Amino acid sequence: MTTLTEAESLTLIPAAEGRGIRFVQLQFTDIIGHVKAVTIPIHQLGGSVKHGTWFDGSSIEGFTRIAESDQYLMPDMRTFSEIPWQRADGPRGTARVICDVFTPRGEPFVGDPRWVLRRQVERAKALGYIVNMGPELEFFLFRRGQDGSIEPLPHDQAGYFDFSTDLAQEVRQDMVDALEAFGIRVEAAHHEVAAGQHEIDFEYADALQTADNAVTFKFALKAIAQQHGQYATFMPKPIHGINGSGMHTHQSLFSIADSVNAFADPSAPYGLSELAKSYMAGILAHARGMCAVLAPLVNSYKRLVPGYEAPTYITWGRTNRSALIRVPMISPGRSIEGTRAEVRCPDPSSNTYLAFAAMVAAGLDGVEKGLTLSAPVEESLFEMDATTIAAKAIKELPGTLGEALDELEKDEVIRDALGEHVFGHFLEGKRAEWDEYRTQVSDWEVERYLDEF
Repeated sequence: MTTLTEAESLTLIPAAEGRGIRFVQLQFTDIIGHVKAVTIPIHQLGGSVKHGTWFDGSSIEGFTRIAESDQYLMPDMRTFSEIPWQRADGPRGTARVICDVFTPRGEPFVGDPRWVLRRQVERAKALGYIVNMGPELEFFLFRRGQDGSIEPLPHDQAGYFDFSTDLAQEVRQDMVDALEAFGIRVEAAHHEVAAGQHEIDFEYADALQTADNAVTFKFALKAIAQQHGQYATFMPKPIHGINGSGMHTHQSLFSIADSVNAFADPSAPYGLSELAKSYMAGILAHARGMCAVLAPLVNSYKRLVPGYEAPTYITWGRTNRSALIRVPMISPGRSIEGTRAEVRCPDPSSNTYLAFAAMVAAGLDGVEKGLTLSAPVEESLFEMDATTIAAKAIKELPGTLGEALDELEKDEVIRDALGEHVFGHFLEGKRAEWDEYRTQVSDWEVERYLDEF
């Protein structure tokens, strides 16, 4: 993702005005990953590019205290794009641009999730690599009730790749059109395994651009679903007994000096270079420590259970979809440039910037320390007994958010990747969420125990 100079950024403004753009949303995310925005008239954008736009950060989740609330946004004009459902041919043509957050001293704000990822991208660059990533974001489309309320009722009863019973063809096509209007090149769109579940895949790119695209993806799909009277949710496990939604994340390192995929070695088993193996070993070593960032909700751990193609064991393989890391086959005719590792435990409720930063930090820790990758496990772990799993010394992912937060607190590499500001606010907020959940009395408990005891 190349940087635009101030002069190059300013040249984009007259063209936007000529197309009828009247307003610009300056977007960023809080620590949770929710998109926040300040809207300015287009004639104010030049000043924002030159000097930034001030805002009060004290009300943003995990940002600042009231005593240090002033911050400013600097637009990254590489992300400038018209919002397709607020077109310039209407009375309020609107564009958006993703911003970086700065302190009054002109320093990057350490609590800005985009900056957290930038730090890891720069760390990789110092080692001679560009980090490339590609997430598969799954989501559900639900119907709204008569009163407009959201209900966990799938809009159809279709299954994986079904067509005749899939009622969302038109919705997905409108979603693809919206994504491509933002400059996101879509590869495929299809119905997923569960009723009402879908997936739209977009092209692999460098980590920062891909994270920006993922944030745009969620923002855009919710808007398009709403236009169709439906609700798009990225909740990991909205319905008991069916597959949940994941964000399988493909990743590799590209050698700047050699201009090649540094993960690829056609002469090695699985086509993996020694660098790739060390990177994957780092992911496995820190899987428990970063799980709270990759799967950040109480509900996330209802997805990470055996039987639903979600990983629970810290292993790797190619055909084994119960493993944490899968090495996808390269399509016939494609070069080894497609060699990559697919990490399968993240889910789409995560803040993509923080999730990517955690995975890159874990992988680079493996590279820098030259960690050795364990042997692959190709047999289904869900069919192994406990004795066999113990004999192979296979560890499991945390089973609850509370356990995942304990592991995060102990992992210095992930803690350093987040930075103390983000780490502290994230841990505090998620501890409160876990405590609120664990002290609730659920309907299941009442139904199960009230009469019996």
